[in-house]
Amino acid sequence: MEFPALSHHGGTRGVTGSCHQLHLDATISLLIDCGLEQGADAAPGSEFAPIGFDIAGIKALIITHVHLDHVGRIPALLAAGYRGPILCSEPSAKLLPLVLEDAYKLGISADPIQVDRYLALVQRLMVAIPFEQWHLVAEQEGVACSIRLQRAGHLLGSAYVECDVRYPGVEPSSRVVFSGDLGAPGNPLLRAVKPPERADILILESTYGDRLHADRSDRQQRLEAVIDRALVDGGTILIPAFSLGRTQELLYEIEDILHRKSLQAEQRQGPADDPLAALDWSRLPVILDSPLAQRITRAYAELHEYWNCEARQRLGEGRDPLGFGQLVCVDTHGKHQQVVNYLKSTGRPAIVIAGNGMCSGGRIVNYLKAMLGDPRHEVVFVGYQAKGTPGAVIQASEGAEGVVKVELDGRMYELRAKVVTLRGYSGHADQLGLVQFAIGRRDVVRRVILVHGEYQAKRLLEAALRRYATTKGGDLQVSIAEAERR
Repeated sequence: MEFPALSHHGGTRGVTGSCHQLHLDATISLLIDCGLEQGADAAPGSEFAPIGFDIAGIKALIITHVHLDHVGRIPALLAAGYRGPILCSEPSAKLLPLVLEDAYKLGISADPIQVDRYLALVQRLMVAIPFEQWHLVAEQEGVACSIRLQRAGHLLGSAYVECDVRYPGVEPSSRVVFSGDLGAPGNPLLRAVKPPERADILILESTYGDRLHADRSDRQQRLEAVIDRALVDGGTILIPAFSLGRTQELLYEIEDILHRKSLQAEQRQGPADDPLAALDWSRLPVILDSPLAQRITRAYAELHEYWNCEARQRLGEGRDPLGFGQLVCVDTHGKHQQVVNYLKSTGRPAIVIAGNGMCSGGRIVNYLKAMLGDPRHEVVFVGYQAKGTPGAVIQASEGAEGVVKVELDGRMYELRAKVVTLRGYSGHADQLGLVQFAIGRRDVVRRVILVHGEYQAKRLLEAALRRYATTKGGDLQVSIAEAERR
């Protein structure tokens, strides 16, 4: 076997389960991500399954970001006996325990003693490393590997990993880069992604390798128009959103809308027949009904030094983009039920952000059961809805005529509420973004291996990479990763 070499323990059949092993020689290796397969990729009971590969010789686990499809198999890795370092960016070190605690309680055990023991072990092994600095992670018999984390723009703390591998008497070093999940441009909180300076091998995600995203420049204006309509109708806007990343983007943009509306209200004297002129935006509650999302949002706020310049400037102006005055946080289940009943029975407009993002569970389901039958209300989707989920059924009803019903908790509910999908909130780079990351700098990437995507997305991205490389006159090898045979 020629080194460095790769084994893929996930992220090859679909868009979840990322887990890649970089073999430095026959005895030592690194693990990049240890994610859980989810949705259609997952076998029944996979969250309880053993790790499924030999962990001997793994010197470090490196985390690109803290979504469960990249970290959800950490309990299985620890159960297999791994006790090496868990390396991640400084923001990820703040977020990882929150995500792992919630997942452990939901999927494995809610016993406080077990949870505390598990989190204590994670904290002991976790090592936070700064962005843009080389860090030696493995050295044995002349073989040495250093890693450097670079911002990936997917969510706060997300990184792509540069691995610089040196062998005795061999120059130059071998550079292997793992993209993790790359973000789309225009994220309101995060700094932009910069392509790697060089890569002999690039392991590249391909989630949206088969498409181009809709224009993101007017997404906030479209969100504002939805809120305007809800205020006129006296209804509630229900936004199913995942706790990490998307929720914080939404809060940031809603705060900006509210801030702008308050300034306009001080100046505007609208005509008497203008229904928007009479609306009191200052009384519009924005309800965040997810304990995990609240904890993550507080962590995001504490990590403001990692925000982009524009977001930090708002703080300097005395604004609080993630903790503004109209934000109402609902923690207990009792308060949650009170809010559901109040919004159902009154005509007071509100915005509700609640989990989970695909309406298959969590607190959003109670809101939907209470309000789907009332046309005053509106369900707003800002993320992907997996086939077969209640969210996908509701989303598909947008613009439909006649009676539509959706099953929630084993009962059918008639859908009379308005449904709208706001494009432009994808957390992943599209085909053009992936191509520019891989070969935007001429001749710095020699070989690309595609992971983390459906087969069609990989095939189309493979073709796009080859086509673009040809126009640049470069020599690029592109292949699709295959799962490690067991």
